[in-house]
Order: sequence, then C-alpha cells, then structure tokens
Amino acid sequence: MTTIHGVALMRRTATPAQQATSLFLRVWSAWQERRRRRRLQTTSCALSDRELMDIGATRAGIDHIALQQGSARPHRSTHWHIGNALAILLLFNLLGLISADRAEAQCSAQDVLRRSLAAKVAPPAPGSESPVSSAADVSVWKTIRIGTFKDTFALRNAMSAMGCGVGNAAAEILARPAFTLSRSKAEIELVAVSVAELGFQGGASLRAIYLRAQELGFALAPPEIAPQLRLQYLDQPIGEFLTIGMEPIRTWAGEAMLLTVANGGAGLILIGQDGRDDAQISAISRFVFVRPDTSIAPEAAAMVR
Repeated sequence: MTTIHGVALMRRTATPAQQATSLFLRVWSAWQERRRRRRLQTTSCALSDRELMDIGATRAGIDHIALQQGSARPHRSTHWHIGNALAILLLFNLLGLISADRAEAQCSAQDVLRRSLAAKVAPPAPGSESPVSSAADVSVWKTIRIGTFKDTFALRNAMSAMGCGVGNAAAEILARPAFTLSRSKAEIELVAVSVAELGFQGGASLRAIYLRAQELGFALAPPEIAPQLRLQYLDQPIGEFLTIGMEPIRTWAGEAMLLTVANGGAGLILIGQDGRDDAQISAISRFVFVRPDTSIAPEAAAMVR
C-alpha cells in the first residue's frame, strides 16, 4: 500500500520540465520511426517483381514489412536532462518538422503499383552524378578476398552462419555448373558506379551498360565476387542494392540472371536479377566492377559481351 502511494505521489509531483521532456522523447521516437519506415518503403518501390519475390515480399505487402520491421526494433532507454525552456523549444521545432514531413510522398501499396506501371513508360529522371571518363579515375570502393572456399557447400554454410540470406534465384545460380570458385586466394579491388555515372542519364539496357563499361576500362567480375562481397560487406546500409557486373548465369529454366548484394531492411541478402541483354536498368542503379589492374585471372575478368 505504501509503495503504491509512493509511486502515485511521484507521478503527481512530476515537474513541467519532466513532463515536457517525456512528451518530446515520445514524439521524437515516433517521428524517427516514421522516417525509417518511409525510407524502407521508398527503397522497396524501386525493386522489380523478381527482386521482391527473392526477398520474400510482394508489392502489396511492402507497407506490412515496414511496419513489422518497426515493431521488431528494440526500445532504448534514454536519460536526457533538458531544461524546461529547451524542451519546449525542441518540441515546437519537432512539431514543425512533422508538419513538413506529412507533405512528402507516401509509398503505400497502391502507390507502389502506380509507380511500377509508370516506370515502364516513363524514363527515370536524370541523375546528378557526373559521368566518369576512365576506369582509372574511379577510386577503389572495396577490396575483397576470393579463393577462400573449397566448394559451394562450404560457401553456403559460411553465409548461413553469418546470417546472410540467399534468394531463390540466387540459390539456383550458386548451384549451377557455370558458377565456379577460384582455386587460389587473391585480393580483388572493386569499384561501384551508377548507370548515370557510366553516361546514361535516362537508364539503359544491360548490354549497353556493359559495352560502355568496357570502353571505360572496367572488367566484369567472376561470379564468386557476389557471395564473397555479401560475406565481407556486413555493414551494408539499409536500402542499398549493388548489382554485380558479371557474365549472366542461366537458371535451370534458361533465364539469364545476375547477382545482387542487397539490404532491403529485412537483413543482408544475395538475390537474383534479370540478366538479359535487353533488360532495362534505371539510371540510379549501381554496378560493382573489377578494376583492370587487380590480380585476377584474365579469363575471369575479361569483358565477354
């Protein structure tokens, strides 16, 4: 009885500053969560139907996935000491930001469908990246190791142990005879460039992208680069999708596929992507190529298109 009375007394005697601070923290947390869900939804809008299927999602379920991710995030206790005037000032500023935030475009299931249909008839908006003039002008983005697994079974076990997912199409590619592993260990320097940086401001076909990359001096990556990059890029930010510039591998059904290293918000994953010559790629998509002066077998790095 005394304990209950004491708790009630503490609640009644909370100062205005404490009340304002508590309100501010609740509103701030909710606002942050809304922005995080919106970023995840916007990223999902740009995915193809095949990529969504590979990560176990549908266009109609994008909003649900974002909400589920939000509810799964751990709550963190924060001990902030903010004065009365500062708390009220921050609260008013935050309310102003929320009002402005409501004006931003939503990515509901219906919006996703409309954008998907529009993307087929309207080219993407021009990108802001400046086209590169030579592969030598592009800095090394990441150096990774290859030749560290004796077979694909060991590779898949390592990915499972690290919590890296593999989509259905990607799993089929890893099981195909055309997917091979290097017999010797080597370090490979990689570059990451967008389609816009390759000179296509409105997007382009995969064949045109590869031809342009060859002209600039980039080299295709061996298929092993994709799973190795997935294993060695564990801090990939949410919303990033990196298509490996590789020779497409055909599935059992004869579909030409590429591999994409992705983090769509549900975890790190390796997925498949349309690898046909005439596949249309948006200007904002990013490709990973090999720098031509790295220690990689010439037959694996040569441009083959």
